[in-house]
Amino acid sequence: MNAISGACDWLSTSANWQGEKGVWHRLAEHLYFSGVALGIACLIALPLALWLGHIGRGGALAVNVSNVGRAVPTLAVLVLLTLTPLGRHGDVPTLIALVLFAVPPLLTNAYVGVREVDRSVVEAARGMGMSGGQVFARVELPLAYPLVMTGLRSAAVQVIATATLAAMAGEGGLGRIITAGFNLQDTPQVVAGAVLVAALALVVEGAFVAVGRLCDPMRGRA
Repeated sequence: MNAISGACDWLSTSANWQGEKGVWHRLAEHLYFSGVALGIACLIALPLALWLGHIGRGGALAVNVSNVGRAVPTLAVLVLLTLTPLGRHGDVPTLIALVLFAVPPLLTNAYVGVREVDRSVVEAARGMGMSGGQVFARVELPLAYPLVMTGLRSAAVQVIATATLAAMAGEGGLGRIITAGFNLQDTPQVVAGAVLVAALALVVEGAFVAVGRLCDPMRGRA
């Protein structure tokens, strides 16, 4: 209980929220890492997964290859990239590690979402004279949308949590609050940092749920 009450005191101290080492600055760094990494992962994974799901070829291989990234610890990838020449380019190793971590759920869910669309519906659309592009845009993508958004939401939450490891490479983010607490043997600060990361992950997940419902192409349809 002392650690929890101490964490509340730490979070309620205005000095801990100000300056370059304050919560607001660390939060901005954390959102930067997470947002850029998730954006790059979406640009890589979603077009490939949706296209493979549409044509029905090579998807299983792509999913299996991408899932290899889940078996490799993100911290190990981050450390190895930091030791390479890429380590001289600031936050590049961190972004690469996070992108590799975000691709599997995006690729898997998008591919499976398109492939699980009822084939009879697809054939009926083609029988009505729709082209391949029209079938994809008007039938497959709207029906696959819930699973695509689930993958996006899962990837976002995982990246938010994993971006904490950026502190291990000397980068910013909320992880710096946790590592600083360890260095100072300040348990309340460590707990406070963990609470901030958990709260951010919950807020991001809730935001994606809301956006997913608002942008659902099937919203309002019977």
